[in-house]
Amino acid sequence: MARHGKKYLLAKEKVGEGARLPKEAVALAKDASFAKFDESVELHIYTSADVRHAEQQIREVVSLPHGTGKTVRVMVFAEGLAADAAREAGADYVADEEIIKKIEGGWADFEVAVATPDQMGKIGRLGRYLGRKGLMPNPRTGTVVQPDEIAGAIEQARQGRVELRMDKTAIVHTAIGKVSFEEDALVENLTTVITTLLRAKPDEVKGQLIKKATITTTMGPGIQLDLSELESRAV
Repeated sequence: MARHGKKYLLAKEKVGEGARLPKEAVALAKDASFAKFDESVELHIYTSADVRHAEQQIREVVSLPHGTGKTVRVMVFAEGLAADAAREAGADYVADEEIIKKIEGGWADFEVAVATPDQMGKIGRLGRYLGRKGLMPNPRTGTVVQPDEIAGAIEQARQGRVELRMDKTAIVHTAIGKVSFEEDALVENLTTVITTLLRAKPDEVKGQLIKKATITTTMGPGIQLDLSELESRAV
């Protein structure tokens, strides 16, 4: 069992026990932050979905109104005029054969990959490298777009676009900002994520989708959120 340091234990004592209203939880997370860097504020949502059934899987993309506070590097798979448009829109990388070979060698110094439909057949062989890192372009996540939508996709990715996807234990993990963000900005980002998740609830999931939700900073303890308050905000 992992042992925590004194700073963590003091932070845990400060946040206390019990479910908190969103604004109170955010304030506690910021106040209890003890790291020397600007920690991410993370949201962990425990769902009632059964991930063994494909129809109960959830995979959505949400644009946070206040972004994530992280620098997002964008890779674009496109050719011709679409590639030119990507460069003009400020894409960090536009894939060529040299970059594709680097990816096959394990390189992946980017956070979002966007592709035009005509490139999907060509980059199919990269699925084994990008797929396990969650970087493979996918129409469902808005990362496979028509050539005239390339600029918009790059802009959206940079503004704080995060993917909501359940892990093997039906938990959704996502960042909602940084400790340096204003409380209201973090609460609004949090509410946007919850709203998107509830709207994406599969019909096959009966009853309440969210069983439990906590927020935490990168190094800090978890703070349980009041579910009724969360869902009323989302509604």
